[in-house]
Amino acid sequence: MTVATATPQLLTENQALSLIESVIKQSAADSVFVSINTSESALSRFSENQISQNISRNRFQITVTSYFGKRSGSASTTELDPDAIAETVGRSQTLARFAPEDPEWVPLLEPQTYPNRTPAFDPATASLSPLARGELVSLVCSLSRNAGVNGSGTLSTSTSAMAVGNSNGLRAYNCGTEADFSYTAKIDSGSSWTERTAWGQSQLPLEEMTQKVIEQAKMSRNPKEIEPETYPVVLDAAAAQSLLPYLIWSLDARAADEGRSFMSRTDDHGQSIGNRVGESMFSPLVQVQRNAAHPLLQLETFFGDGMANHNLELIKDGIPQTLSYSRYWAQQQGKEATGRMYPIVMRGSEQSLTDLIEGMERGILISRAWYVNFVNPRTLEVTGMTRDGTFWIEDGKIAYPIKNFRFNQNLEEMLKNVEAVSEVQRFGNTVVPGMRVSAFNFTSVSESV
Repeated sequence: MTVATATPQLLTENQALSLIESVIKQSAADSVFVSINTSESALSRFSENQISQNISRNRFQITVTSYFGKRSGSASTTELDPDAIAETVGRSQTLARFAPEDPEWVPLLEPQTYPNRTPAFDPATASLSPLARGELVSLVCSLSRNAGVNGSGTLSTSTSAMAVGNSNGLRAYNCGTEADFSYTAKIDSGSSWTERTAWGQSQLPLEEMTQKVIEQAKMSRNPKEIEPETYPVVLDAAAAQSLLPYLIWSLDARAADEGRSFMSRTDDHGQSIGNRVGESMFSPLVQVQRNAAHPLLQLETFFGDGMANHNLELIKDGIPQTLSYSRYWAQQQGKEATGRMYPIVMRGSEQSLTDLIEGMERGILISRAWYVNFVNPRTLEVTGMTRDGTFWIEDGKIAYPIKNFRFNQNLEEMLKNVEAVSEVQRFGNTVVPGMRVSAFNFTSVSESV
């Protein structure tokens, strides 16, 4: 392929696949895998009710992985210059020759069959000008200023393309768009936050989201302190999306089979005897899929290694249906490789968050779960803090704001206790509903705001 410029840019399908073809022809390795990632992104940041930063970024990276037997080496470049690419091919081959043999080596993929769909591409998002983005941010700042709150956040758009290919004939290319809005409102001792992602900027209801956050920030002022213990809770979808991925990331078949996971089954002597796939573990309302084709997502049809990103049932009626099998572990266990467990989509309902609150006699509304981390991956216990709007619920209504908590929560127990779910929302590449949970464990009062 002849390249006229060394400036990184979003490559078309023909350009990307032609470039992959030329790299493969240059290779002297036994086999070679090539991946290309290119994107154009823009972001406006605002704070104290005024725009504080406008940035745009073009990215290009080509990575070449060369194989000699079971030895491999990878090298990358961010330049489109033919000499730089040729040097990258040579460097990957040199590294491969000196690398130790990989005891878990698997041969490169053969050509794959990918889902028959095209990822979402919104021309209006791809061509959104800095002026238009600035006008949208200006609207948010104006609403904040008029309401007497201190507003801050970001509005970003991106267009990206990914292509992969190898010497076995595998070829794949996808491109798509994404828009993301994050907003925090602070007033006195009150704060509120939201974030939302879409494949088109017009799908983000900025004014509606801003007004809702402003209202909640005002409601959250002068919080009362209550004793930490186990309470029923309503998790806003924004809070649920910070917790659910820790479960899905833990659905690793090898860890389960080797006794290192909450999905492990062990005998009386603690020895591994398989995994818990097929056991009833959660509420029947917990229905989770890997579903890149979900209307709110419409993402890539393949993963970065070239495997197909097809729909996969992860949890049905509260029962785990499968685990994540790498190609190596699938080969060892006589299973089919699954690819990664994302994007995560949990099924919701037509109920609103208000409906979930109305169904609770007494409990706590968690608007945001912040700084979540594992305490013990083996038991699926996590810790974190509430933030940006924590409220006491009384007789199906928000009664008053309360001070934030630190929580230690076993996610398996939490998902057993799901009583109701709301409509879904998208955060990054995760689609989740809000949840009403009958028991959630708070351990101490937190000063986080």
